[in-house]
Amino acid sequence: QKATCSESSQTKKSQHAEEAIFYMNCRAAYLAVLKSSLENIKSKEQLSLVLQQAGRNPSQKTVNKYWTSQTTTLNFDDFCAILKQEKPATKSELLEAFRKLDTDNTGYILHDELYQVLTMRGERMSRNEVSIILKHADFNCNGKLDYNKFCDFYVATSEKCCKTAREKLEVDSRLRQQQFGSQTETSSFEGITPPVSKPSPRISRKTDHKADPGKGDSRTPSRPSSAQTCKAAVSTTITMVASSHRNTKLIEPDTMKEWQWAQSKGCFYLEEDGEIISHKYKLHLPQRSAVCITIKPLNIRKVEGKSCPWLSVDTALYILKENETQEHLQLMSFTEQQNKEMFGWKGELGSGVYWLLPFTTGCRLKKVKPQITREAKLVYRGEDGDLALTKEFRAALLDIFETIDLDGNGLLSLEEYNFFELRTSGEKCDEEAWAVCKENFDMKKNELTRQGFMDLNLMEANDREGDPSDLWVTLLSLGYNKALEMTEACPFVIDIYAEKCKPGIKAMYLEAGSWQLNRAVCNTVVNKGEAKVMDGCENIIIYTYKAGRRITSVIENKSENKVIIHVNNEQSKNCLSSRGLTVFAVEVTPKSMMVSQHVMPLNEQEEWLYNSVHSLV
Repeated sequence: QKATCSESSQTKKSQHAEEAIFYMNCRAAYLAVLKSSLENIKSKEQLSLVLQQAGRNPSQKTVNKYWTSQTTTLNFDDFCAILKQEKPATKSELLEAFRKLDTDNTGYILHDELYQVLTMRGERMSRNEVSIILKHADFNCNGKLDYNKFCDFYVATSEKCCKTAREKLEVDSRLRQQQFGSQTETSSFEGITPPVSKPSPRISRKTDHKADPGKGDSRTPSRPSSAQTCKAAVSTTITMVASSHRNTKLIEPDTMKEWQWAQSKGCFYLEEDGEIISHKYKLHLPQRSAVCITIKPLNIRKVEGKSCPWLSVDTALYILKENETQEHLQLMSFTEQQNKEMFGWKGELGSGVYWLLPFTTGCRLKKVKPQITREAKLVYRGEDGDLALTKEFRAALLDIFETIDLDGNGLLSLEEYNFFELRTSGEKCDEEAWAVCKENFDMKKNELTRQGFMDLNLMEANDREGDPSDLWVTLLSLGYNKALEMTEACPFVIDIYAEKCKPGIKAMYLEAGSWQLNRAVCNTVVNKGEAKVMDGCENIIIYTYKAGRRITSVIENKSENKVIIHVNNEQSKNCLSSRGLTVFAVEVTPKSMMVSQHVMPLNEQEEWLYNSVHSLV
């Protein structure tokens, strides 16, 4: 037992050491570009630069992944989270990529061939950029690139960037004494708790210090050390009966026939880091009218033998009024009423433009360890030797088509297809490329048909001579696993009914939840939930709100200092937390509020008990 304890202790020390080195490298890279860890990254260019200082070579696609149209700044903790996701390329990975081009396995690639690949495929480089690479004498000779030497050079340069940044940090003793994020300098690796940013590094930040949920910041989701002591605490207990799917009759059947209607589909997609992205919409109302807005999981065609886990995912819509600037959206309401799997809101809205922001708690749409007995086959060769799509893959493609056909007209417009392209490849199809598609694939009224979509995927298989690798990249990005089950996505449908005018809805973005959505969630809980002041600490308030089958808690920190809150759900029964843990700790910045957790029943057919203790550490 002593040996086991000693071994466990050594393992923990090793993990602490690795984490400390990682954060030292993060600090060094950040301060090589910015003056202070409290200073934010303010542009794509700055983000690209700090990533390069950390030994990464980010593509434009990678930068766009973390800096979206709604991003205004990224802080140091965001940067650390990005580096955890974007690992530096290894030599073996680089060699594997080059060997796909070197079909004869010579160890060389002709310059002409490399020009064509780098300037015509994927994220295209300019001829001048390629020329700079090919003029380097260390790995070029006789019109050929020695890619083994190039990979050595690439890895060495990456490591040199990191080393230079560290040396710069070590030389400047003033910077070494500075506090970075939530971690201070220490001479020992013992007891270090590195900062971990919240799950969405794309969420934009405000630069002021007013109460803003976008400023709330969660930290290491693990059991806090037993050495920590709790100064104050507040406990909340709610007993929930088994689900009866209460029916609130959002619209009376007779009345609904007289109202005008609009609809759009969309989807929640789960990212590798656990972040959830979705479509965002604009709603236009020509005049003041009574309206009813609903959202529910999309019940696409069920394939025999395939589960439909997305049907149990909770959905919601937050309705925000657009003012002169998008930064000042006014929260109007959200879909609080429930009728089985549908959530809705009914009320009156004035004329104008509104944003509809879909939301799911993440309790049921989260990363799961796949248990796949076999990998589905996507293509096969017929008796004539031609490639064809398997029946199973065709069924999945039909479901995908149904999901990305946002207006439900049975055709894909260029706009709808580009949401698909952005999700699967990070690029858009322009008008010229769409015209080429029109010449080669079945279209109606300049929109792609189901058959055209099938043929497009078959062409991709043919381009790779039957290699399904690229097809799997597409499927995995759309939430499918290797058994062709959609486990990491949730398609949904939004319906809007208006009594006095024709509503219009249009999908605008496909990206992560913005600070606007975070603020809307927090404000809803604060306005509608039960507030409890933490005993012994009047500046810390815990708000708890239950809506249908969801419970959400929000922490408000009114003090001038950041606080660490320990959350314990061990006495809860039959519960799923969005945190994925029963015990965790979160850090709340001064004068801000943040979501502590969302909780749902594990089994809706049974009673569930929510018992959560929030303690100040």
